[in-house]
Amino acid sequence: MKELANKVAIVTGGSGGIGSAICERLAEEGAKVVVHYGGHADSANEVVSKIKNNGSDAIAIHANLSNGDEVTQLFETTQQHYGGLDIVVNVAGTGAVGTISEIDEAAFDKVFGLNAKGAFFCMKEAAQRLNNNGRIVNISSGLVVRPMPGFSLYCGSKAAVELMGKVLAMELGDRGITVNTVSPGPTETEMFSHSGDDPQAAAAQSPFNRLGQPEDIADVVAFVVSEKCRWITGHTFQAGGGYV
Repeated sequence: MKELANKVAIVTGGSGGIGSAICERLAEEGAKVVVHYGGHADSANEVVSKIKNNGSDAIAIHANLSNGDEVTQLFETTQQHYGGLDIVVNVAGTGAVGTISEIDEAAFDKVFGLNAKGAFFCMKEAAQRLNNNGRIVNISSGLVVRPMPGFSLYCGSKAAVELMGKVLAMELGDRGITVNTVSPGPTETEMFSHSGDDPQAAAAQSPFNRLGQPEDIADVVAFVVSEKCRWITGHTFQAGGGYV
């Protein structure tokens, strides 16, 4: 039997590069996957089609994660459709590049509204709805431990999520639920291409001399949500190819 057979998973930001790879990887292991999307319906539906063509089950659900009511509806719709919930992977995120002296309030609200507030309310819903022995995984960034100028909002929002996850791990341990973080280094995604980083310079920071691929991160997440990871919680897995 596949590792995640009969499990139900929500992947926020499931239409994006890392998110879609995680959706497909969990489906390979037998999970029924909710591909959440914020603004890319075509991409989300394409992920659903790939999963179904490979013999697994998936649906796409839209929600603005900066809105607590829409987060609740995302989880409610999932439970109504599949009858339960076992795994939540918080991938959805955005960034704004600029020095602290340049950043305006709108940029702050946008980044923290999705990255921190959205992840917080997804964790809140997961805490109330997950089956016992469930899994929560937050996707962070290697920039939390290796920050760079111009990324204050992104680094700060991801650091907040890491610490909230550590607290939640202590709150849910008596139900066998693990809460962990996976922290990618430079990974070849659309967000990275818009960051302004030099791909060759970023690749050179890894001993493997390449950028990470979404599938590299998806494989780590597949381990973290598996039964093999039942004894690890409140932990941050650095998945940066030696970047940190």
